[in-house]
Amino acid sequence: MARGGKAFKAVAKGMAVVASAAAVIERRRRAAMAADPHELPTEAPGPVPVPRTDPAPAPAPVVASVAASAGEAMAAGAVAEPSAPVPAATAPTAPAAAPPAPAAHTAHAGLGREYHPGRPATPAEAVPWGLRVAAESTWRLLLLGAALYVIFYVVDMLRLVAFSVLASLLISALLEPSVSWLRRRGVPRSLAAGGVFLSGLAGIGLVGWFVVWQVSTNLPDVTAQVKDGVNQLRDWLITGPLHLTQQQIKDFADQITKAITTNTDQLTSASITGAQIAVEILTSLLMTFFTTFFLLYDGERIWNWALRGLPRHSRFAMAGAGPKAWATLTAYVRGTVCVAFIDAVCIGIGIDLLGVPLAMPLAVIIFLGAFVPLVGALVTGTVAVLIALVTQGPWTALMVLVVLIAVMQVESHILQPLILGRAVRVHPLGVVLGVAAGGIIGGIGGAVVAVPLIAVTNTVVGHLRRRNEAGQAVFTALEAARETAERTAAAQPAAAD
Repeated sequence: MARGGKAFKAVAKGMAVVASAAAVIERRRRAAMAADPHELPTEAPGPVPVPRTDPAPAPAPVVASVAASAGEAMAAGAVAEPSAPVPAATAPTAPAAAPPAPAAHTAHAGLGREYHPGRPATPAEAVPWGLRVAAESTWRLLLLGAALYVIFYVVDMLRLVAFSVLASLLISALLEPSVSWLRRRGVPRSLAAGGVFLSGLAGIGLVGWFVVWQVSTNLPDVTAQVKDGVNQLRDWLITGPLHLTQQQIKDFADQITKAITTNTDQLTSASITGAQIAVEILTSLLMTFFTTFFLLYDGERIWNWALRGLPRHSRFAMAGAGPKAWATLTAYVRGTVCVAFIDAVCIGIGIDLLGVPLAMPLAVIIFLGAFVPLVGALVTGTVAVLIALVTQGPWTALMVLVVLIAVMQVESHILQPLILGRAVRVHPLGVVLGVAAGGIIGGIGGAVVAVPLIAVTNTVVGHLRRRNEAGQAVFTALEAARETAERTAAAQPAAAD
């Protein structure tokens, strides 16, 4: 009996130790799950079962396993061994009631699904974070692309009005500093705007008259030189490295003549289309002149009227961005005119020294083409290369090409950074891509206005970003000052007590 009572006491003591260790482990598990709500189970586990008080001795294997578990628990420091033996008739104390489950656990249990450790609480949480960011960014980009497509479609439908307004803005940006200078000198606004507008119109007319006069004066000589150049080119094709025959050249000329004869209808329709284009160009010029005058005369009022059409919370931001955008556009136009003039003078002097006819008209064409940065002067300069080829021969044409490339290198590495660097602040790759995109969308007009649009957009976005950063800094400073004032007010009664 005595031996049986000792065994019973040992079993009861071991089960009490196991129960205490299980209670400690359960409390730690609940604390860990409370820190991570995604790992909470669906149902709260029941209380730890109370050890049996049956006086019957447990089998030897059970006693050994219980003793081993108790030894491991005590070795791990989970529980401390009680100093006094537990009476056989006394049951071990039940663990404390489990804390209430958090709200996340309740919501997860309300889904009606069996809990699984690897299953998220909601289906959205099963999607990887990177994929969710990519999906949300994609639909926003698609929405932005659709908006841009609608804008470009409307601009294409109203291309005459759009290009007239854009051209008027560029011309006004070039002439507006002169109007402002006259108004600061006391000249009335209408007289200053009208005088500057008529002066600019007269300058454009003089340039056009000079080009027409030069072409009409040198046309007979150029025609004779072209005939001689064509004959020289034919002789070079026969005696040169290609070794073509007279019959092959004659067949090629006959094919060109046949193509022109068989496509008479298409040429006629092209001439009709050309007449329509001429009418559109004339209409666009009239609209451009009309819009330019009123921008010079009443540009400030027009801008204020446009601001009133914006939402109230956006007016202050755009009121600050507008003058900066106009300053950027003015600097860009004036810098572009300066760069175009330098390109035209250098290339004109070069082709005149090489003996190419129509050097001055070609310089004017290159000046107009240089309004497209980086590539405009090179494209229009190919006309000079072709004229040099048919009038002076291939070596002169090659020298003209070398002059063009040298001037373009000087423009891209010296003139553009020095003159347009602060105004544009756009990488050359962005300029080239913008010119290409503008040319695809709007032709020559799109290529001309692409870079100023990019420069103005860059300025406006930078101003709005800096404004938001400044507003956030002010808000943070005000919040810090409010918290400091609250702490000071709370500390004063405590100090008085």
